[in-house]
Amino acid sequence: MRSITKRKTLDEIQQYLKGFDHVYILGCGTCTTMTRTGGKDQVLEMRDYLEGLEKTITGWTVIPIACDEMTEVAMKENERPIRNAGCVLVMACALGVHRISTYTNNPVIPALDTLFIGLEEKPGHFREVCIQCGQCVLGETAGICPVSECNKGLLNGPCGGTNDGKCEVDKEKDCAWTLIYRRLKLQGRLDLMRKYHPPKNYQTAPRPKSVRIRTSEENQDGSV
Repeated sequence: MRSITKRKTLDEIQQYLKGFDHVYILGCGTCTTMTRTGGKDQVLEMRDYLEGLEKTITGWTVIPIACDEMTEVAMKENERPIRNAGCVLVMACALGVHRISTYTNNPVIPALDTLFIGLEEKPGHFREVCIQCGQCVLGETAGICPVSECNKGLLNGPCGGTNDGKCEVDKEKDCAWTLIYRRLKLQGRLDLMRKYHPPKNYQTAPRPKSVRIRTSEENQDGSV
């Protein structure tokens, strides 16, 4: 699973950096390196671009994993050039941007847009498999999510537009509910196709989302 990102337009990045003459650039060695949006090559390209705009680059680094404890270590190792910068330009996913912002008082500027959490089906090809809705139905749809897989997000399908197992919206794409049907048939659970799923209540998991997992030392009532 990877955070799938794309670089913001250079015009947008330039607007974000308006008023900042000194910039520190930070990339990620995991997801954005794989998607070629924030690895070493992309960080150096951004450095060259900003220097062409007469920005002073106080330094740059690529954190092995920008969203975990390595962030704090990297920030401490590069404390001086980060402090000398007016802002930190982050070429990582939104989680990495948030993490970095907790370790510096400098403005933290995202250079990327985070699109979705994706599964790599083949080299360089990622597909969204979960929107993290908080109301999982995979147990009744043979492990195929109709919310993320179906272009219409139908919980009760297929729609009337499917043709020869292909999606009405994208004729190159397999119909999600046809895939669900075939897998349920293989499992001998076609009766689940007749089950009605009520509309999702997206307020079930209010934002910002949080969860507390009890430790093994705690009792069910939360006491130690």
